[in-house]
Amino acid sequence: MALFPNRPKSGDKNPGDSKFAVQQAAQQDVFLREVDDAMREDQFMHALRHYGKPVGAVIVAGLLGLAGWLWYSEHQDDLAGKQGETFTQALDQVEAGRLSTGRDAMTPLGKDGNAGYRAAARLMEGGIALQQNKPADAGKLFAAVAADATAPQAYRDLATIREVAVNFDKLPPQQVVDRLHTLAVPGNPWFGSAGEMVGIAYMKLGKNDQAGPLFATIAKDKDVPDSLRRRARQLAGLLGVDAVEDPAAAARTGGQ
Repeated sequence: MALFPNRPKSGDKNPGDSKFAVQQAAQQDVFLREVDDAMREDQFMHALRHYGKPVGAVIVAGLLGLAGWLWYSEHQDDLAGKQGETFTQALDQVEAGRLSTGRDAMTPLGKDGNAGYRAAARLMEGGIALQQNKPADAGKLFAAVAADATAPQAYRDLATIREVAVNFDKLPPQQVVDRLHTLAVPGNPWFGSAGEMVGIAYMKLGKNDQAGPLFATIAKDKDVPDSLRRRARQLAGLLGVDAVEDPAAAARTGGQ
C-alpha cells in the first residue's frame, strides 16, 4: 500500500521558507552595502571634481614651500660658513699686522654679508682705520653700524661706544649723556666704558654730584676691568666720594 506524505498542519513552519528568508536577507544586505559603496564613491568623485584642483593646488604649494624652505636653510648655512671663513682669514691678516690686506678682505662682508658678519666687518674696518690714524673714517664706520636696525643689538651698542669715544672731544657733553645713558647702568656689558664717558660729561656740565656716585659705582663693580675701576676710584676720590670698599686692601695696593 502506497504511503502518502504527511500534509503539514496549519501553523507548522516550513524549513524551506526560513532558509529562503535568510538568503533573501543576506542578498539584501549585500545589495545595500553595494549601494552604500557606490554612493560613497559617487560622493568622492563629485567632491574630487569640485574640490580636487584647489586641494591639489594647496598640497603642491605646501610641498613647494617646504622644498623652498629646506633649500633656503641649507643655502643660508652654507653662506654663513663661507662668510665665517672669510672673516677668520681677514682677522688673521689683521692680527699679523697686515692691516690693508685684512681691510680689503673685510670689505665684501661689510657690503654683502649677513647682518651679523656685516656689522662685525664694519666694526673691524673701523678698528683698522683707528690704527691707521684715520679717526674720521672710523667714526663713520662705527656710526653706520650703530644706525643699522638689522644689526644685532650687541654690535650696535659696541659701535655706539666706539663712535662716541672717537668723537668724544668734539661732542657736546649733553649729547654724550643722551647717547650713552641707557648703557651706563650696572649690569649692562658696556657699563664701565659708557659710565666713564658719561661721568666725565657730567663733570663738564658741572654736575659733580652725579659724576662722583657714578664713578664710585663703577669702581665697586667686579665685572668692570681693573684698569677702568682704578681710574673710576681716583675720579670718585677727586670729587669727594669714597669708592673704596676695603680700605686695608686699598692701602696694600697703594690706593690703586
